[in-house]
Amino acid sequence: VWFYNADTPKPKPPSPATTHELTTTVHSSYAPAAAGYVPRLALGPWSQEALPRLTFRPPLLPLFFFTMSAPADSAQPLASTSNDQVPTSADINTSDASRGQSASASASASELARTKITLQGALKSFQDFPIPGINFIDILPLFQDPAIHNALLRALELQVLEFVGSLKPDVVVGLDARGFLFGPSLALKLDASFVPVRKKGKMPGPCVTAAYEKEYGTDFFQMQEGAIKPGQKVLVVDDIIATGGSAAAAGTLVKQLGGELVGYLFILEIAFLKGREKLGGVPTITLLETDE
Repeated sequence: VWFYNADTPKPKPPSPATTHELTTTVHSSYAPAAAGYVPRLALGPWSQEALPRLTFRPPLLPLFFFTMSAPADSAQPLASTSNDQVPTSADINTSDASRGQSASASASASELARTKITLQGALKSFQDFPIPGINFIDILPLFQDPAIHNALLRALELQVLEFVGSLKPDVVVGLDARGFLFGPSLALKLDASFVPVRKKGKMPGPCVTAAYEKEYGTDFFQMQEGAIKPGQKVLVVDDIIATGGSAAAAGTLVKQLGGELVGYLFILEIAFLKGREKLGGVPTITLLETDE
């Protein structure tokens, strides 16, 4: 292809044979060129004569490649946008941990529900005991079968961990006398100490005392001084909550020694007696419930 200045004398065009053989290959990455698009070329003053004789051959593959880079001052915003959109390894680990915790909580809830059914079926009841008109619920069968005993402890542990969360107790306080049946074992599972509450006159050494009302009069509970240290988190446990008087007395002893009462735990609640109302709004956990 020849280019000329308008002021330059027009040379003699190439001979027809030469022009006939002239072939121009157009290299472009633009798609229409490959589809037969013929660009207009300025070939000089004689281009109109030469153009019909030109043959254009679109390339099979583009021969030129173009790259673009952002200005230096735009690099930081791009980097910030990328960091905002692409999760980091910490984000992924946190997400995985959340899913793992959710799956674990769901499995624990399912296990607890199944165990409650087993425990409820193991209970026995005795009509007119200890006096006529009383339906006595007996929890002792829960301790006669090792498998059921173990299931009971596991259910109590799951119930506590689900209920108190970060307030895991430092001390488990068991009430005289059936709170002693499972209180020490539960304390071991929770990595806590165990402290008993007993009737007045049954504990050696200096004790703190609290009174509570029973159906036939006033009774007293005691706890040894120094058994609970100020600021320790305390969970009070017993087999059954009925009227709530004895549990409330145990809570009073905990407070006298400077402990933080984080909750009450019972295997069974006799709901219609409304014993919770005497516990001063302290969180209360019951594994099983009956209206008998």
